[in-house]
Amino acid sequence: MRLLVATNNQGKLGEILSLLAPLQLEIVSPGLLNLHLEVEEHGSTYAENACLKAVAFARMSGLPALADDSGLEVDALDGAPGIHSARFSPLPNATDTDRRARLLEQLKKLPRPWKAHFHCTVAIATPTGKVRFAHGDCPGEIIPVERGTNGFGYDPVFLLPQVSRTMAELSMEEKNRLSHRARAIQAAIPILQSMLLEPPPTPS
Repeated sequence: MRLLVATNNQGKLGEILSLLAPLQLEIVSPGLLNLHLEVEEHGSTYAENACLKAVAFARMSGLPALADDSGLEVDALDGAPGIHSARFSPLPNATDTDRRARLLEQLKKLPRPWKAHFHCTVAIATPTGKVRFAHGDCPGEIIPVERGTNGFGYDPVFLLPQVSRTMAELSMEEKNRLSHRARAIQAAIPILQSMLLEPPPTPS
């Protein structure tokens, strides 16, 4: 059975491929299929955005597709940037560095600690339109100075107090035990197995 990981984000793709590696599935990426698809994430929730991507890629490829939507929610900013995490900077063609800079600019006048958590919702869609979801969270706090060179996004300023390191200071193995995406994928694995192992419907 083949499963398409529906993302064009190379950092995210690497994490998901690593998390799904133990499954007896052929995991494929959009690039491997020469599939070029940009899905507008206009949903109002993580689940809606993940569903939009999973359904679009499943229909386009004819394969079951897994997509996720994730975000950073900072208590002091009333949950922002949230579902707008990837679009948090107003700069055109903003980079991860730009987004982190905007986050720290908004936080610098507010008292610490800047409690926060990462959230991830995974959607699994079949070409026929069936969709199921799984979720994961990772609590932590934002720090004012970047640390670490691994990961992507807000990882260098997201501290996990239980290990006294940022997400960007973790190895892939450690991140795949602790991160929001790891927890969502782990929750999705039984769903994924049941969906992909279901026998096809009997023709009427």
